[in-house]
Parts: sequence; structure tokens; C-alpha cells
Amino acid sequence: QFSKQSQSVKYGKMSEQWIPLSDAFPYDREKFRFLGNPIDGIAFLEDRIVFCEFKSNTARLSSTQERIKDLVRNKKVEWNEFRIE
Repeated sequence: QFSKQSQSVKYGKMSEQWIPLSDAFPYDREKFRFLGNPIDGIAFLEDRIVFCEFKSNTARLSSTQERIKDLVRNKKVEWNEFRIE
């Protein structure tokens, strides 16, 4: 059981790096930036910014990912500009 779960996790981590390069990815891959953690990445489009999380099979969002999803959906996202003199 442990070996099977471990293999699934490895497959999932490998897959998430390739999804933005596939034809199934709905956004311009040149506009996507991979983060890896706590979410897989962000697509910076002309008319919006899309937080992207890739999951395979029955994988679920982590509690941190669920919290991020809720913050985005509740418009708890800010812009902050820092300048160094």
C-alpha cells in the first residue's frame, strides 16, 4: 500500500511539471510560471491571472491549497509594490 501511494505521489509530481506543456493545457504556456509549492503555478493572461493546481486521478487539494483557493475565490488577493532605494 505504501509503495503504491509513494509511486502515485512521484507520478503526480512529475506530471504536474508537464501539464502546462501539453495540448490539454488551456492557456498560453509562455504565460505560465511554475511555482511547485504551495500551488503548481500561475498563468499571467492579458485579461486575468489564473492560479493553477494540477492533480491526477483521485488526488485531493491539501489543506493549504484549499485555503489558497478560498482566499482567491473570496477576492482576498492584493497587489503590493516594494521599492528599494
